[in-house]
Amino acid sequence: MTTHYSLQSAKPFSGLSSINIVAPFDESIIASADVANAEAIESALEIAHKMYQDKTGWLSKTKRIETLQKTATLMEADIEYLTIEAAREGGKPYIDSKVEVIRAIDSIRTCADVLRNNAGQEIPMRVNPASENHLAITTHEPIGVVVAVSAFNHPLNLIAHQVGPAVAAGCPVIVKPTQDTPLSCFRLVEYLYQAGLPKQWCQSMLITDRDLATKLVTDSRVSFFSFIGSAKVGWMLNSKLTPGARSALEHGGVAPVIIEPDADLESTIPAVAKGGFYHAGQVCVSVQRIYCHKSIIETVTNKLKTIADNLIVGDPTDKTTEVGPLIRPLEVDRTHDWVEDAITEGATLITGGKKKDNNCYAPTILLNPSPTSKVSTMEVFAPVICIYSYTDIDDAITKANSLPFSFQAAVFTKNIDTAMKAYKKLNASAVMVNDHTAFRVDWMPFAGLKQSGLGIGGIPHTFHDMQIEKMLVIKSAELF
Repeated sequence: MTTHYSLQSAKPFSGLSSINIVAPFDESIIASADVANAEAIESALEIAHKMYQDKTGWLSKTKRIETLQKTATLMEADIEYLTIEAAREGGKPYIDSKVEVIRAIDSIRTCADVLRNNAGQEIPMRVNPASENHLAITTHEPIGVVVAVSAFNHPLNLIAHQVGPAVAAGCPVIVKPTQDTPLSCFRLVEYLYQAGLPKQWCQSMLITDRDLATKLVTDSRVSFFSFIGSAKVGWMLNSKLTPGARSALEHGGVAPVIIEPDADLESTIPAVAKGGFYHAGQVCVSVQRIYCHKSIIETVTNKLKTIADNLIVGDPTDKTTEVGPLIRPLEVDRTHDWVEDAITEGATLITGGKKKDNNCYAPTILLNPSPTSKVSTMEVFAPVICIYSYTDIDDAITKANSLPFSFQAAVFTKNIDTAMKAYKKLNASAVMVNDHTAFRVDWMPFAGLKQSGLGIGGIPHTFHDMQIEKMLVIKSAELF
């Protein structure tokens, strides 16, 4: 018998419709969950807004810190359980899901740390005649009701990055997980409840109706919208926000990597392979476009092929698996169509290019696809790496910068001047030197530029965005 998850709402609801949650690897039913209707969404908004409006009932900093610390402790006791369940529902291999769970625990602890170290500032006064006898300081207050819409590819840590900062900032939060992977979200919210967070301050709404989801996001009571997902949906929702609502959008990229002739290939090749094939390429900053100097392109291609051909593809709950399934069968079909189109348009298939059992796709390498192919211009979100030859690094940088997406980029070289040139000229919010584009720690800024997003992610930055800085000005004759 599968587990059924009721709506995580401050007000109980019965008679709701439900959906089955299906494992992407074998399409088995692993759980069922209630789906929010219009009444449940209105209730969640009303309750969250009421909590924010009643300032006498705001959670103290001490309470928030204690709740977050206890949540992390509860999660730590269940690392193995959380790992297996995240791997089952999302398809990310066990070895990588475990890393994600450990990161999520650390993310919750980081939320407590940023709150502990949060402070205002003194604004200079008594420095001209107008400011004589004045003192001005700032403090921080929660911005208001937060609505967080999340993605499937990091089902636990993404929720931690959206809900954790909201709790730390003191904002009532309503989170909408994706229907592909809601279970990790439910578990995190349950840990928060067990740690003492009142249900009114964090409610999860599984919503399958697009109009209802839009209604939740664009309601006038929402002060901050946190979105992780496709650019098409994110920008559409952002355009409909109520006036004054702030937002943070994290979309995808088509991450470029430049490999110079002097790169240490013994460390470079495994790094770009990991960055491209990690979670079957279903990461917003996965290595997708490799610009490789023509003098080493044959060596790089052959070494990457050897790694790709030896990766273990299959059951994500198996501790030896390195590449799991794509999230849906339709994504497998789409990926294969894009690869076939690229070959038709002139790309050389080095390896892969085929569907495997259980919604998996073979790790694939394409050499010199057309610059107009979908694999060259759009986010593949699958285990597909494209390699392009270049002779001049400035030309490689120009091609890397040619798309309307800008997120993280990388350059592999031993030459500090080359590294600095790439850092300065690449259109990216972050440039990795001698590491792959998917490198991230959870306290660093993480930002999509251009069509890749809006605002800055990373726990301290999200925490900052979910607050307002409020100034107190005092005039006193004793201030001199």
